Amino acid sequence: MTSTPNTEPTLADVVEQLGKLSNDVEKLSNNVAKFNDRFFNYQQATQWVVQLAFTLIASATLTVIITAVLRR
Repeated sequence: MTSTPNTEPTLADVVEQLGKLSNDVEKLSNNVAKFNDRFFNYQQATQWVVQLAFTLIASATLTVIITAVLRR
């Protein structure tokens, strides 16, 4: 008579897999936090560049207008 090996997971196997899954979720959470920080930094930099562009356009426009008025 041959016996077949028991391939069903034991409670210890389930606990081990839950521990690994918990570690994976923790790593993913850390990666998401880093991504959020990077995204916030890029968003701030983009906003600064847009404000700088508008300031340069406004100052150039004022310079042209003032120059045109004073030359008359």
